[in-house]
Amino acid sequence: MPTYNKLVRDKIPGIIKTTGKRFRTRKLSEQEYIIELRRKLLEEIAEYEEAGTDEQALEELADVMEVIKSLAEFHGSSIDEIERIREMKYVERGGFREKVFLIDVSDE
Repeated sequence: MPTYNKLVRDKIPGIIKTTGKRFRTRKLSEQEYIIELRRKLLEEIAEYEEAGTDEQALEELADVMEVIKSLAEFHGSSIDEIERIREMKYVERGGFREKVFLIDVSDE
């Protein structure tokens, strides 16, 4: 029996149940939940980095967004508020569309 010990999407236990397999789960405490959300974010980013096609990349980015949504809610906010902050930072500092790569800065 494989051991996973990781945060999974809410419907995964039901999906496993339909296969006839047995499984065990438990509810995380608030402290455990934030730790596992942060771990899940790193996992999803790593999967994005390994994506071999645009389709796979978009699937992984959707997973990243789902984790970010959950993180925002944990912190008492929403994905809409994150988007508002993102837009404000874009207006003030720009985005990454111009592909600018900073090499160094001198005090001279």
